Amino acid sequence: MSILLFLHRWVGVVLALFMLVWFSTGLSIAFIGSPTIDRAQRLAHAAALAPQDGWLSLGEALSASASARAQASKASREAGGGMGGGGGGMGHARHEHSGGAKSERGVVDARLLRVGDEPIWLIEDDASRRFALSATNGALIAFDQQAAERIARDWLGAPSLLYLDTVDTAIGLRNAETLKPFHRFATGDAAGTQIIVSARTGEVAQVATRVERAFVYAGNWLHLFRWLDALGAGDYRRDALTYAGFFAAIGAFSGVVIGWIKWKPGFFGRPTYARGRTQPYRESWLKYHFWAGLIGGTFAFFWAASGFLSTNPGQIFSQATASREELARYRGVALPQAIVDWRPSAALGLSADVVELAWSRLGEEALLIAQSRDGARRAVSAPGGVASLGEPSLLAAASRLKEGVAIASSETLAEYDSYYFANHRQTALDKPLPVLRVDFADAERTSLYIDPADGRLLAKFDTSRRVYRWLYSAVHHWDFGWFRNHWLWWGWMGVWVSFGVALSASAVVLAWRRLRRSLPVAAPASGERRARRAAQTA
Repeated sequence: MSILLFLHRWVGVVLALFMLVWFSTGLSIAFIGSPTIDRAQRLAHAAALAPQDGWLSLGEALSASASARAQASKASREAGGGMGGGGGGMGHARHEHSGGAKSERGVVDARLLRVGDEPIWLIEDDASRRFALSATNGALIAFDQQAAERIARDWLGAPSLLYLDTVDTAIGLRNAETLKPFHRFATGDAAGTQIIVSARTGEVAQVATRVERAFVYAGNWLHLFRWLDALGAGDYRRDALTYAGFFAAIGAFSGVVIGWIKWKPGFFGRPTYARGRTQPYRESWLKYHFWAGLIGGTFAFFWAASGFLSTNPGQIFSQATASREELARYRGVALPQAIVDWRPSAALGLSADVVELAWSRLGEEALLIAQSRDGARRAVSAPGGVASLGEPSLLAAASRLKEGVAIASSETLAEYDSYYFANHRQTALDKPLPVLRVDFADAERTSLYIDPADGRLLAKFDTSRRVYRWLYSAVHHWDFGWFRNHWLWWGWMGVWVSFGVALSASAVVLAWRRLRRSLPVAAPASGERRARRAAQTA
């Protein structure tokens, strides 16, 4: 018991303020989220594609931009991942022609869309780099301040904007390395709205008011220790979160154990302590801390422990996504010639609500998909393309990913299961249905979730990731079954996070009192002692 008291007291003193910030900012993440632009918003604001005769094929655009892309990639690596060189303003990027098809082999995604008035091929290579190539002349495009401002004005419908700066990072943007740098603009309205546009792809990455940015700072910057990135210590952020979660879990667990050991329940108000008390403490803050810990301490422990596990300490869990090599095997090594040579034209006769054409490929099969503004997808007839990717093609791709492992079963799911689902902030565009689940007969019991409409690999789970899903995601977010999207979820999370705030706030007060008593106080001089005695006897 004495060891538990020592651990709880001094771990609590060290972590009390941190736990208060962690729980308070957790409210922001749970209820506010991030103002990052999602797929549905991007489609809703997209311009009609309306392909024209004379636009370049993907292969022509890749060949025309090969040298510029190589220079941009080199400059990006030397600059530590920034945009680097490779072009000026929209429509003014330099380009060079080189006839090799080798530059085409690294492309893993190719989409044709309009950014502003400019038709572009937006591509992603196998190193996760993204490039915007002009569909009219093959130039590698970098969106300068003026081009980004036009895009932002079109998005907001604003007559003018105030340019703020161009930055490599922006608060609240996660997994956005392939979009940086970013141009920031302000609307000058009473709400303090700002809009962020990618200089690399021309995509709007975030629109946020002053209040939304404040919540982003609370939820993202503080809760996830993003302030370490601003201090140049981003490499230590994961380690800091790991240790903080570990010691927070120790503090919470020891408190729960101590509370239950000390409590002598007096049911129906029956006093079990001196002076008619039903708990062991007389002082107010100790009472608040005791009851908040007794009621909400278990949740505080689970949240702290799952937060510790979220960082995958010691890499005890497998990776969350398929590796680059696995994805390359899944898709097939080379781009099918149908994708390389196909030219868009007005003869496609696309409706006005089509905003994007995207090539999807598996092995030697290629599928051209039209994406509408409302998110609907349909296959488009194209020379060398297929009408759909049948289940045999999907299973063949899955088998390539898990070389030498037999498929145990496959099933088309019309509803979400415990591992593939949309949370309360996601839509069917983020997690589409139906989905093909392919289960393998390997020791890890690997399962793949594949979108049958375009062949995308949506998720990959093995035994390790399933354990992670329950130990972290289910415990931290309560995202399971019907409960994850029910209105009761909001009340449930609000109540228990509030207990965590009360628990940590009382801990801050008690920790300060403990530290104040522990700090050495200088002894008064002899003259002061005589003066005090004289005053006391007077």
